Amino acid sequence: MNNIKSYLKENKKQFLHELIELLKIPSISADSAYKKEVLNTADFILKSLKKAGCSHVELCETPGYPIVYGEKIIDKNLPTILVYGHYDVQPADPIDLWHSPPFEPIIKETEIHPDGAIFARGACDDKGQMYMHVKALEYMTSTGNLPCNVKFMIEGEEEIGSESLSWFVPRNKEKLANDVILISDTGMIANDIPSITTGLRGLSYVEVEVTGPNRDLHSGLYGGAVANPINILTKMIASLHDENNHITIPSFYDKVEDLSIEERVEMAKAPFSLEEYQSALDINDVYGEKGYSTNERNSIRPTLDVNGIWGGYTGEGAKTVIASKAYAKISMRLVPNQDWKEITELFKNHFESIAPKSVKVKVTPHHGGQGYVTPIDTIAYKAASKAYETTFGKTPIPQRSGGSIPIVSLFEKELKSKTILMGFGLNSDAIHSPNEHFGVWNYLKGIETIPYFYKYFTELYILELNTKRFNY
Repeated sequence: MNNIKSYLKENKKQFLHELIELLKIPSISADSAYKKEVLNTADFILKSLKKAGCSHVELCETPGYPIVYGEKIIDKNLPTILVYGHYDVQPADPIDLWHSPPFEPIIKETEIHPDGAIFARGACDDKGQMYMHVKALEYMTSTGNLPCNVKFMIEGEEEIGSESLSWFVPRNKEKLANDVILISDTGMIANDIPSITTGLRGLSYVEVEVTGPNRDLHSGLYGGAVANPINILTKMIASLHDENNHITIPSFYDKVEDLSIEERVEMAKAPFSLEEYQSALDINDVYGEKGYSTNERNSIRPTLDVNGIWGGYTGEGAKTVIASKAYAKISMRLVPNQDWKEITELFKNHFESIAPKSVKVKVTPHHGGQGYVTPIDTIAYKAASKAYETTFGKTPIPQRSGGSIPIVSLFEKELKSKTILMGFGLNSDAIHSPNEHFGVWNYLKGIETIPYFYKYFTELYILELNTKRFNY
């Protein structure tokens, strides 16, 4: 693989062009108005996998959006890597906070990305990181450097809960059979501090509706005499945390794992500047559960956050009204051992129980998933670590992430496979936010690093297999 740097240099312009064309398609799975664009994106990925060297590609129909499947089987006696990614993206709202249109990608320099970054919705999450794997395969097949079998499973519903994938995987275990699953939908500490994600939080996402009077009321004639659903909702939400920012839902923490002092000390060794963290977010202080550091709060502790809240009149000018209804969307990030369905039920029962008789409350679950912890003593982790060492010149740091990829635990349950999370994005890349971006350097570094994972995983797999045969 000594020629990979020259290969990247020769193809850089084309690789960037292809990613930019992919990012132009607004594949917003949460909004049915974009159904055609989501399907167009699936077709784009299908053609890209075929061009990259897959010997078989297909669109697998599901109850929702199709799953793009591709494979290159060179020898059934060699290990098989299953690559997972997603082609759908988050909604771009609020549009007015973008410095450039979200689906008109541009490349511009930033302080963190002096080589330029691609600004567009989905640049980092997950089109840019998913497409690294397509281009890495293209390099390996075109130069004769593919050392093992590879399969691709790229879905279009990750941003809305992967419901169709949950339907597809149990029905296609033989098709998806593999020795390890490889995902790039996470990040690393910094461009000069590589890291491998070893843990993910689970998720429970709900929507709540509070109803008061049967119609909107004049706030002068009825104010003070009839419950205002917006006022009630805000009080109910405020009561979900105590003075120490501890979540007040009964039994919420029953299954939360308390990490040992030794584990927390190891976590604290990861480079982190609180001053730089606050500066990057333009905040004067951090906030969270008492007794835990910032990096612990956003990785090993569960959370509850309001993601949206609305009701009444929000247009220009004034309208003196007591709204009939108020709404909020609430997400809970969970840690391993917390079952998302159980937590959803605990939330529902508690939220309904704290509502005054003057209003009616409805809790609608949306989606969720389990947390996940991956071991660091497997040949897959060792191969990933060695791959980073080769291209970055440094040993990567194992790090738990605060994000969620709910299907990872599903993969282990149904496919009996461990997952390796090799992310190349940064926390500052504004995923899910206006001005999302992905560094050009990061994109190319991912394409450079991924083939080494294939190489080292295959070598270690064969070594382990031969050792077992010898011992037997």
